[in-house]
Amino acid sequence: MINNRPVKIWTDTVEESAMRQIENLTTLPFLFHHLAIMPDVHAGMGMPIGGVLACKDVVIPNAVGVDIGCGMCAVKTNWKVTDIPTEVLRKQIMRGIRKRIPLGMDHHKEAQDEKYLPSGYDIDKLEVVKRRENSIRHEVGTLGGGNHFIELQKDEEDTLWIMIHSGSRNLGKQVGDFYNKIAAALNERWYSVVSPDIRLPFLARKSKEFGNYWNEMKYCIDFALCNRRLMMERIEEVLADVLNGIEFEPMINIAHNYAAMENHFGQNVIVHRKGATLAREGVIGIIPGSQGTASYIVEGLGNPESFCSCSHGAGRLMSRAMAIKSLDMQQEVSQLEAKGIVHAIRSQDDMQEASGAYKDIEEVIANESDLVKVRTKLLPVAVIKG
Repeated sequence: MINNRPVKIWTDTVEESAMRQIENLTTLPFLFHHLAIMPDVHAGMGMPIGGVLACKDVVIPNAVGVDIGCGMCAVKTNWKVTDIPTEVLRKQIMRGIRKRIPLGMDHHKEAQDEKYLPSGYDIDKLEVVKRRENSIRHEVGTLGGGNHFIELQKDEEDTLWIMIHSGSRNLGKQVGDFYNKIAAALNERWYSVVSPDIRLPFLARKSKEFGNYWNEMKYCIDFALCNRRLMMERIEEVLADVLNGIEFEPMINIAHNYAAMENHFGQNVIVHRKGATLAREGVIGIIPGSQGTASYIVEGLGNPESFCSCSHGAGRLMSRAMAIKSLDMQQEVSQLEAKGIVHAIRSQDDMQEASGAYKDIEEVIANESDLVKVRTKLLPVAVIKG
């Protein structure tokens, strides 16, 4: 119990800054039932990453985050990794992927076909999306920066997999920031009891602003899926050009930054998952590690205590600035090369996404054994970071 509100945490270790944010969440008057914190928890903006927050009749933009719809996708192939020569992997496959998919802040020079964008929306009713209608045609099918990645992986039978972590690019940030500012202004006008200091302004369900945000959020979720799908399509094209007879199974996809209307404990509520993954019974999910460590394809167990959720990854152990300052680049590189992993670490700045900056994925998976069961363990073969 924190502030007389139930909090359920799937780890014994929570950093001080994240714990302060958890305490802030327990002060929300519309918090429903209890707060659920996943084992990859670490501090975010307003709400910690790895948090699951159910509310009655409000949505909180900062409890979704600015990379709306960010998530994972994975595809299994029919090729064995040992059948791919290292030089082919490095010079044809990895270079081919980098040529086809813009990384970091880069976008496509040419606008992509509209068929790659979400359908079924009236763009004229989506204020932020409408403003960025041209830009998103250059952004779709691009990786982005930070912790976004493309990995070629192998399972325990040496079968080649493709995994991508990416989101809604700058569109999600623009939508998130826009409606967070609106929520803050409305909360001040309403004399909200929610302190502005905790950075969790909300939109009431019966307001037009709620509806506007909800529709743009849904577009961002679909755009993020379109983004991952197009990248996967381009990667499959590269592999098909190099590996004769390669086949691809259907893509697994799951998001981990969004809000959804769901029924829990007998009531309809709005569940915010910020760096948390849906884990309803039978739902197939993806929990990645860090570059150099295992990732997992999992199956949800439908645990009601977590609002049918699980972690979205390993979770940060240290901030980006601390990782750059404290991690030994040569040591991190040596660990990757000892495992035969093709990587792109070139400078001390790359330490912000080094394995040492993240929690132990094996411990994270062990801590959520009541939330998911492991279906497939995947080990990195080659890594591209944004």
